[in-house]
Amino acid sequence: MLWNTWTILILLAGAAAGYLLGSVNFAIIITRLFGKGDIRDYGSGNAGMTNVLRTVGKGAAALTLLGDFSKGILSVIFVRLLLLLYAWASGTPVSSTVLADYIVAYAALLGHVFPLFYHFKGGKGILVSAGCMLILGPWSLVICLAAFLLLAVTTQYISVGSIAAGVAYPIANGLVTWAQTGQIGWLEVCLALPIAALVIFLHRANIRRLLTHTESKVSFRKKQ
Repeated sequence: MLWNTWTILILLAGAAAGYLLGSVNFAIIITRLFGKGDIRDYGSGNAGMTNVLRTVGKGAAALTLLGDFSKGILSVIFVRLLLLLYAWASGTPVSSTVLADYIVAYAALLGHVFPLFYHFKGGKGILVSAGCMLILGPWSLVICLAAFLLLAVTTQYISVGSIAAGVAYPIANGLVTWAQTGQIGWLEVCLALPIAALVIFLHRANIRRLLTHTESKVSFRKKQ
């Protein structure tokens, strides 16, 4: 992508929009709509879907999933649309938006984790990351989702599945680019590393609870 004043301004606008959209925390909003107050006052204190599931119920958790996943999608699509509009207006082709895509994805993730509207105390960003990944590289998302489901279902720990998905992301990007081009896309691998590192860092309390066998399990089996 050709960097100039306009494309830098577009990138800044996209990052700002991504952060603000990321700051709209659906776990907090949905829990309040269900009359339960602030989700951060319950359970693990995390403003995320898993805590909503345990505290409020499946319906509220499903709405939280939809909202947080969608804001990841919309953040990346927004900057792509701005760049396409610039390319059309200026007659300058935009060959690749990958760097801009990831920068805006980082902004949306940081907005979710440190939301401007909720005193900078948000969730862990798994669903927002997944929404971004759907646009950044859907096959990488499939691999990460498989890693999540395999570990979450077999261990019954959502946190283990989330950590596994984070670890899998750079690896998935490498595998997908190798399968598509015959070469490992090291740019995509490196750009995925900050997301993976942040996901693991945000689960540090879960890791401590796992080591002390105090982490809460989630059953995926239907109750008889």
